[in-house]
Amino acid sequence: MDIVKDDEWGLYPNFNKDELKCSQTGLCFMTHAMMKTLQDIRNVYGKPMIITSAYRDVSHPVERGKPAPGEHTYGMAVDVLVTDPEAIELIRIAIEQGVKRIGVSQRGSPAKRFLHIGVGDRDTAEHNRFKAALWSY
Repeated sequence: MDIVKDDEWGLYPNFNKDELKCSQTGLCFMTHAMMKTLQDIRNVYGKPMIITSAYRDVSHPVERGKPAPGEHTYGMAVDVLVTDPEAIELIRIAIEQGVKRIGVSQRGSPAKRFLHIGVGDRDTAEHNRFKAALWSY
């Protein structure tokens, strides 16, 4: 995996390491594949995107509850706060940008709604369990 180094964050002008780091550990190991895709989506979308979760250390409470570490622990996924028609627009743009792993959470309070955008399917050698999928929470 090709992790974004400190001096490479300028490649992704609409995002920064601080907003993508693990809320539990402060670590941030995002892959270039994820960040390039995220920046490409943002360029087409043309509006700010609020990232609610990106890199997660395996010690993160959400990850500890899983049978195996998820895409977030590999720096291959983000969750974007988005609702209603904006969610549909972001899904469309993500698919156009080649994203094949999308999770949709659009129930309950608008402040808790999000889209999971993941690129784990692209690293088939090490992470072949992340197959193309569309799911809801």
